[in-house]
Amino acid sequence: MRKKIAILGSTGSIGTQALDVVRYHKDIQVTALAAGGNAKRLEEQIREFKPKLACLWREDKAKELKAAVADLDVRVVWGMEGLIEAAAGTDAELVVTAVVGMIGIRPTIAAMEAGKDIALANKETLVTAGHIIMPLAKEKGVRILPVDSEHSAIFQCIQGSGGNRLCRILLTASGGPFRGWTREQMEKVRPEDALKHPNWAMGQKITIDSSTMVNKGLEVMEARWLFDVEMDQIQVVVQPDSVIHSMVEYEDGAVMAQLGTPDMRLPIQYALYYPERRFLPGARLDFAALTQLSFETPDMENFRGLGLAYEAGRRGGSLPAVFNAANEKAVAMFLRGQIGYLSIMSLIEGAMERHRIIQNPAVDQILEAEQEAYEYIDSQVNSGK
Repeated sequence: MRKKIAILGSTGSIGTQALDVVRYHKDIQVTALAAGGNAKRLEEQIREFKPKLACLWREDKAKELKAAVADLDVRVVWGMEGLIEAAAGTDAELVVTAVVGMIGIRPTIAAMEAGKDIALANKETLVTAGHIIMPLAKEKGVRILPVDSEHSAIFQCIQGSGGNRLCRILLTASGGPFRGWTREQMEKVRPEDALKHPNWAMGQKITIDSSTMVNKGLEVMEARWLFDVEMDQIQVVVQPDSVIHSMVEYEDGAVMAQLGTPDMRLPIQYALYYPERRFLPGARLDFAALTQLSFETPDMENFRGLGLAYEAGRRGGSLPAVFNAANEKAVAMFLRGQIGYLSIMSLIEGAMERHRIIQNPAVDQILEAEQEAYEYIDSQVNSGK
């Protein structure tokens, strides 16, 4: 029996690498693919992997795709309804959620309601709605298998823990392209500068987030929900070589670490085949060449996004949604050249300061908080502040 999966965000970095794994092993059937607006690339994926359902976010692009694949046995849908159908409306056993942003919340919930396991790469879902997602997973008896390299590393380190609780999570960070820089040095950073990550090949938004260390803050909030720990039990450690992907410490002081090359196919494959480990082609760590590993304390003064994330996570409620949404909007504006690099943090901080926190928000309230953050940033940028 071939395992059946659906991939949301199939034309992005995680989605395409997930399909690399499928292509290599040849024993997984793809039942549904969903993407944003890249109709041409999605058509290529449909012709190769032959899903029964395909979704694009925009209706006009979906109609374009429908005409292009009229010779194939595939149904084309669009929008949020289509994304939910791609997540929950096929016989997939596992759904890879690799869309970017809070758009992933409703499809993830729908997939879980339908009894499907989740290979989670859409960290925003847990950051903003972890209080909904984790109890639902327990209620429905579905597994949430982390795909982010750091969370996969933690997950791998706790296998065989015998029920012993974690004392501390040591979440590693590369430090990004501006590690060691001051705010003054970062004043003139351009998008092309911030998109040059020293170790990882990722999508544009996550690469910018890595450069500001906002991504690490989002990962701290995600880890809090995935592993049922408090925010203050998660310590960020800068490990510039991206060799140690994260570590866990137990009460007796023992520390377990997961090491490997910076290749996202490893955590993706681990989630797709868990608990089985399979051969993965590619480079291996050469410890003779490595010779040493270095560690640093994160600079929360010059990289304020990490500190703001801890604040949002500790205060909870709807504030993490505001943090995440403000960052999404600000990063998009930075990539379009509408604001400067340091304005990303200023806008996030401003959106958080003006927000009135809602405890245990429903999905609609989470999305309202998102819209509030968007409107605040638009007003600030349009007024020239």
